[in-house]
Amino acid sequence: MSTQTLAQLRQLKLGGMATALQHQLEQVGTYEGLSFVDRLCLLVDQECLSREQRKHERLVRQARFKLRASIQEIDYQHPRNITQKKIAGLAQGDWINRGQNLLITGPCGSGKTYIGCALGHNACLHGYSVRYHRLSRLLLALTQAKADGSYHKQLTLLAKVQLLIIDDWGLEPLKPAHRNDLMEIMDDRHGQMSTLMISQLPTDQWYASIGDNTLADAILDRLMHNAHRLQLKGESMRKILSQLTQDEHLG
Repeated sequence: MSTQTLAQLRQLKLGGMATALQHQLEQVGTYEGLSFVDRLCLLVDQECLSREQRKHERLVRQARFKLRASIQEIDYQHPRNITQKKIAGLAQGDWINRGQNLLITGPCGSGKTYIGCALGHNACLHGYSVRYHRLSRLLLALTQAKADGSYHKQLTLLAKVQLLIIDDWGLEPLKPAHRNDLMEIMDDRHGQMSTLMISQLPTDQWYASIGDNTLADAILDRLMHNAHRLQLKGESMRKILSQLTQDEHLG
């Protein structure tokens, strides 16, 4: 009967309950003193935990982060103009609930992408949908979507993502069609969903990088209005970590 019940639970997609029941059956003498309701509560609790974990794993997988990053692993020892208090505040996710944006800028190797991915991963753990894109690849995908007829579908998908992370903003000049694509994205998301932008360029150079005054005004107004900012400074973290590794080997 127990084997049949376990199989039925799995057929009903109650894998967490099935695992918990199997554990109870294997631990002879541990659960017999509990009432039926207490044992049932343990099974239901395990099913809820299992579903929550699967949801988090699905959100992280769908986000397609460039890096496996965690806010607990962010380096504060080397001065980069970031504080644990600032990161902890962003990790709470209030800005995502309000549809506000976050702009992370800093020199090459300063850890911008790591921090962005860490905040994105943290958002997944809080149940938010997240997508990570390098700007060049996102614009290429939209160009291809125009050719195969899925452009509006792709824009709709981007508009629904609760946190959209766009990396490498401003590395390459924007083509006219790409400016229009960005305008569509920012207009759909403005005030509704959050965008996390990562760039080597200081924000005061973003206007010139867009290349069209009218569209630059429209895009940046939607992106920068009420946006939170992290302006990283200091030496390249890659250089620092590389030097530390060399020193360890020498030691």
